[in-house]
Amino acid sequence: MRVIETREDLYTDSGDARRGVVMTMGALHEGHADLIRAARDRDEHVTVTIFVNPMQFGPQEDLARYPRTLQADLELCERLGVNTVYVPQVADVYPRTPVVTVDPGPLGTELEGSVRPTHFRGVLTVVCKLLRITSPDDAYFGEKDYQQLTLIRAMVADLDLGVTVVGVPTSREADGLARSSRNVYLTDEQRVAAGAMPRALQVGAAMGSPAAIESAARCELAGLEIDYVAVRDPDLGPPVLGTGRLLIAARLGTTRLLDNCAVHLEAL
Repeated sequence: MRVIETREDLYTDSGDARRGVVMTMGALHEGHADLIRAARDRDEHVTVTIFVNPMQFGPQEDLARYPRTLQADLELCERLGVNTVYVPQVADVYPRTPVVTVDPGPLGTELEGSVRPTHFRGVLTVVCKLLRITSPDDAYFGEKDYQQLTLIRAMVADLDLGVTVVGVPTSREADGLARSSRNVYLTDEQRVAAGAMPRALQVGAAMGSPAAIESAARCELAGLEIDYVAVRDPDLGPPVLGTGRLLIAARLGTTRLLDNCAVHLEAL
């Protein structure tokens, strides 16, 4: 496994092999491992990027205290058969402060974007840059961050980036809580309370209309500070009959949790 800090070393790193990339901010857990395994199943050469992207953090967010566990991350990558790990400094990804960034469009102002107004501009800009730097055939992202996945798919299609975006199902703890690097911030008491997140999805998905789904999910989340509960179509437009998506976000103390699941809409 090669550990690379500069972009120049990546351009010729994998030769003609089919290339996959898994983009992370480090603090790797089993959810990231699932992404890497999916890449290993499909691609001959797998690159993992570890970069805490300053552009996607707002002024009051947790950039400085975001968990950083590089040595453990590298050990996990090696065990999983990763070929290359790109661990750049900020100056390698952003040689200058970006003047041109990627506009996420109207969807970028909704749901997560309504709570974190600059977040998706930062996410799409760094993903676009890392796709250029790593030159993959396939890029893997978890469904837990479903709005992010949807926007990345739209960006790749609209900008003709020529990459296949592969969504990987959410990895969960034994009680159903979605795995996240931010789960380490939860106290023991908060970790128990966080079990309301997967329960909200379960009870909501048992309902048949957007209003009933949202109401049931909100009732289950009553002990948490709710940011949003929303039912959308699979592309995050207005809900339509058939397959939909239930998206939730809530806070426990200073920690934000988000999750989602597919739902079946029998009425509007």
